[in-house]
Amino acid sequence: MERVEKTAIFDMDGTLFQSETVAVPAFRRAFHRLKDEGLYRGDLPSDEAIQSLFGMTQAEIWSRLLPEADDETRQIADRWTLEEELIGLRQGEGRLYPGVAETLHRLKEEGWRLFIASNGLKPYLDGVLETFRLTPLFSGVYGAGDYGTETKVELVQLLMKENGIAGGVMVGDRSSDVQAGAANGLRVIGCRYPGYARFGREEELEGADVVVDRFPDILPLLLQRGGDAS
Repeated sequence: MERVEKTAIFDMDGTLFQSETVAVPAFRRAFHRLKDEGLYRGDLPSDEAIQSLFGMTQAEIWSRLLPEADDETRQIADRWTLEEELIGLRQGEGRLYPGVAETLHRLKEEGWRLFIASNGLKPYLDGVLETFRLTPLFSGVYGAGDYGTETKVELVQLLMKENGIAGGVMVGDRSSDVQAGAANGLRVIGCRYPGYARFGREEELEGADVVVDRFPDILPLLLQRGGDAS
């Protein structure tokens, strides 16, 4: 197996960050605001319905949660949810998965370039990194909502082009991460964490080169033989 470039691109929600600890209450508060303003009259979506959408683009999320709404209402809902997420982070909501901070610090010390590629919005991604003091570890943070890309394949392609990346590793928990890595010539490490909320189907990680049950388990995969992730 050939050596890979010492670059790792990470998904955020469900990979580094337990997004349900911030996003679910944020969505709930945003929906209450929509109801108070007369912009939504239905039942509040369940926690399971909200969590099933994590990893999708903003447009996909709102087309499912607000199928009857116009674009203006969806944009308002998106903005209010982001506001509520940032408030939640400032108030202490949100948790990283065990070992995430320590593992990322170790990779940085070993000379790896680290990036974020997420279907979320960059202010949210920056908020998570700032909350947990991880910002200095990353060479770039890419949110699909800010670049107008329709798929994670396109987002990762853009990230790689802008940063002169020819190879490396994609780390994520959804099929979109597997597809983005494979389509752009990256090795793919899938993350599934038994005992924690799962956002996708059982077959989400089919096609990944390797799957780990704990985030720190990526370390030996990346550090062995200079980054051979086989």
